Amino acid sequence: MAQARMKGFKQTTSPEQALEILLELLSSKPLEPERIRIDEALGRVLARDIVAEIEIPAFNRAAMDGYAVVAEDTFGSSQTNPALLRLVGKTVMEGEASEIATGSPLPLGANAVVMLECVRKTDRGQIEVLLPVTPGENVSRAGEDVRRGDIVLRQGTRLTPPDVGMLAALMLNEVEVVRRPRVAILCTGSELVELGDPPQEGKIVNTNRFVLSALVRELGGSASYLGIAEDSANDISRLMEKGVAEADIVLVTGGTSVGEMDLVPEAIRLLYKPGMLVHGVSMRPGMPTGLASVNGKAIVSLPGQPVAAMMAFRMFVRPVVLRLLGTEDEPVPSVRAKVSRRVASALGMKTFLRVIVTEANGEYVADPISASGSGLLSSMTQANGIVLIPEDREGIEAGEEVIVELFRPIERRRHG
Repeated sequence: MAQARMKGFKQTTSPEQALEILLELLSSKPLEPERIRIDEALGRVLARDIVAEIEIPAFNRAAMDGYAVVAEDTFGSSQTNPALLRLVGKTVMEGEASEIATGSPLPLGANAVVMLECVRKTDRGQIEVLLPVTPGENVSRAGEDVRRGDIVLRQGTRLTPPDVGMLAALMLNEVEVVRRPRVAILCTGSELVELGDPPQEGKIVNTNRFVLSALVRELGGSASYLGIAEDSANDISRLMEKGVAEADIVLVTGGTSVGEMDLVPEAIRLLYKPGMLVHGVSMRPGMPTGLASVNGKAIVSLPGQPVAAMMAFRMFVRPVVLRLLGTEDEPVPSVRAKVSRRVASALGMKTFLRVIVTEANGEYVADPISASGSGLLSSMTQANGIVLIPEDREGIEAGEEVIVELFRPIERRRHG
């Protein structure tokens, strides 16, 4: 790939093509499994199918509080002509009933449960049934929920609270999940200082470290920090090599554009021939993004501007992490909204427009964030959604309906 330093990007690669180029060089197999306790399994990804070795429920049980009966004894019963049944203990025969609580095993001989609301208790050890029941009514039968041999949860499932409950119901104390992908984060830029360092004129706090670490953890990975590299291709290369040795993915922020001090492309060439697979992507923000692969591991060179780094993470790092986990991307909540004003975008560039979606009188309106520079974190903290403007559009018109991907709740406003 021709060097672009001080020359600008003569051409860029579409985001979809860039991602395809990267993924082709990475393993399609998920990472190795590890065994953990199920109380630690929330949000983890299954490494194996979960096959039931027991039935759930394991026995016929009451689905309601009431009385276990022989259903045929209740046929024809009503408020004016109740069926009279004698109360007994554990075994129920014709003309008998046994008091039962929800979840309790159905007594031998019973085949239905009459709800408490449909019964009058007498003072002679009997009950009057005021409504008939059919065989099996208000009863959870053995194996009704899960049968032995059923595949209950599939490999690649990200475990939710109900899934964890199902693991417990299957009497599993532990479960095999995919190891968390390890992501090493390296930051570059002489202007950066660490949070907590004494304030210095002309210096800025290294926020990307925290933003990227949080994005990695949100996906189910683990993040490690390599520090701030000196403005030296050799030092950047040395720390990247350390990251490749320790992690599954290496993220480098800053120094990836085409200025004199943008040394990351050169550092990658020192580490890996021919260097970056892609340098310059047709997206805004995030155009300076670069992609490389070393020993089957992804190196993603992200822009130094925080919002551009976040958009590039979403486009390139997220799919790689999900592949390592062996799971699919999860659906993003979205709404259709009308844009409040015209927004321009560059033809040939996929644009990530930050918006505030509000609801008034049953309609959604998307207000583009006014201060939307790629270095302004407030454009993300104020926004609650993203609109993707395709490469073949030169903007969107006022009043045009768009799909907004939400990452915060919608604000409700009342007018009039």
